[in-house]
Amino acid sequence: MLIRNVLLAVACTMFVAGSALAQQAPAKGAKADRVCQADAKKFCGDVRPGGGRVYKCLTDHNADLTPACRDGLAAAKKRAEEFAAACKADMGKYCKGIPAGHGRILSCLKGRESDLTPACKAEFSRAKSDATNTQ
Repeated sequence: MLIRNVLLAVACTMFVAGSALAQQAPAKGAKADRVCQADAKKFCGDVRPGGGRVYKCLTDHNADLTPACRDGLAAAKKRAEEFAAACKADMGKYCKGIPAGHGRILSCLKGRESDLTPACKAEFSRAKSDATNTQ
């Protein structure tokens, strides 16, 4: 459950980065970031980015968000859950002692990409493709 929550926080934080994370320049998904940029600024401008805090803030304000942002958050959550389900066994096998946060688990998996199960490899490929298509 912890690994799923970590991946969910990482994926959603990347998605909602917008203005709250603008100075940290998210690596990918710049187009998707803009969907919640105004909402992040309006409702979560005082929230320190990292650890899923901006995502949590936005979900706490779900009823007040624009429909596009709500839809984007739901899509990001779904993708994170799919990734976590596909990579759960690999996370347990290769990244068991890695502390959560700051993308360490994702980095661990990326470092072992050639050893991952076909399902997890497919999710990595899909994520790379999604990121390329949103730039």
